[in-house]
Amino acid sequence: MQRFEYQVVPAPRKGEKAKAAKTAPERFAVALTHVMNDMAAQGWEYVRSDTLPCEERVGFTGKTTVFQNMLVFRREIAVVDAVSQQALPVESTPVVAAPVIAASRAELATPEIPSELRVNEALRVGGPQLVSGRAPALGPANPHHAAE
Repeated sequence: MQRFEYQVVPAPRKGEKAKAAKTAPERFAVALTHVMNDMAAQGWEYVRSDTLPCEERVGFTGKTTVFQNMLVFRREIAVVDAVSQQALPVESTPVVAAPVIAASRAELATPEIPSELRVNEALRVGGPQLVSGRAPALGPANPHHAAE
């Protein structure tokens, strides 16, 4: 699954002077080009522009709504592989991380413990021991009933 982080920046309000830009729309295009190229250099991909309402104060008690032009950018974030704790790019996650995670879950679900260790662990802990393949006899459920 792809994951993204988003960055929202205000759109330029005025154009920038340039040799080839003579009119106001051309200067605005230059300013917008600089903002978009700066964000792309940092790894951000342009998504869209939005005009959103913003409430601002006017005087001591007044409020007014103004509209802000915003540019929305996104970039892919790395997914951390739970097994190796390494950041992996999202596109390589299904190829690299999925088999590793599946293998580690299988190992955790059915650990291979030699039978000698299981018997020795039962003896050390004092657990029930099997005699000729039968389970040990169980005592009464409530020890107080046995005494009565």
